[in-house]
Amino acid sequence: MNLTRSTRLVALLAIPLLIGACSPSAAAPATAKPSAVSDVAAPTAAPASAGPADLSGCPTSQPAALPAGQTRTVTLQTAKGAIAITIHADWSPIAAGNFVALSACGYYDGVIFHRVVPGFVIQGGDGQYGRVPNLDSNLIGRGGPSYTIKDEPVTQQYHRGIVAMARTSQPNSVNSQFFIVLDDGAQPALASANTYQIIGEVTSGLDAVDKIAAAADKEIPTNPVVMTKVTVTNP
Repeated sequence: MNLTRSTRLVALLAIPLLIGACSPSAAAPATAKPSAVSDVAAPTAAPASAGPADLSGCPTSQPAALPAGQTRTVTLQTAKGAIAITIHADWSPIAAGNFVALSACGYYDGVIFHRVVPGFVIQGGDGQYGRVPNLDSNLIGRGGPSYTIKDEPVTQQYHRGIVAMARTSQPNSVNSQFFIVLDDGAQPALASANTYQIIGEVTSGLDAVDKIAAAADKEIPTNPVVMTKVTVTNP
């Protein structure tokens, strides 16, 4: 990816997305973002859904950190194939614990990948506005759960297959949204910000990640790919 373009993608993150007091946890995309909220085009067609989600068992405040030395495998089932992610507690324990807890409770089931930038990242995880069949066409990509988590230092290098958490420019703004890096060329731009907590990497299914990126007709896809089921296993 062209470095000038990559730098611009990250620099635009400084413009926060404000959606009102009802959703204090809104996360800005970890990709290019238009200069005005009104420029964000939402999908015009909602994908099929397996049914409404029961989120009663999901966290409502920052979950416990993943214990030191532990890993988990989080598998995202999609129509483009399965994506297996190894989550490392030692890389970012608070963010890792949060992602695992949300994955285990079904928070990501039925949630779309709402933003795709070829050669950079695919991003998803907005369970507030990006869940089928109840996509909110005005707010997709600007929400999350009712809480945020504490910031942690970035301890690994960004490269193809890395999974990291999206955030706004404000401190302690990470919630549920995450992204998967598509190309090693994204590293300089992401490292220039160096605020996106790295929690793991794709260990199987990069071909599915590439298919999700290839299927997008634009940055905010018209027919986004859905995480139909997300599961956690303890290797």
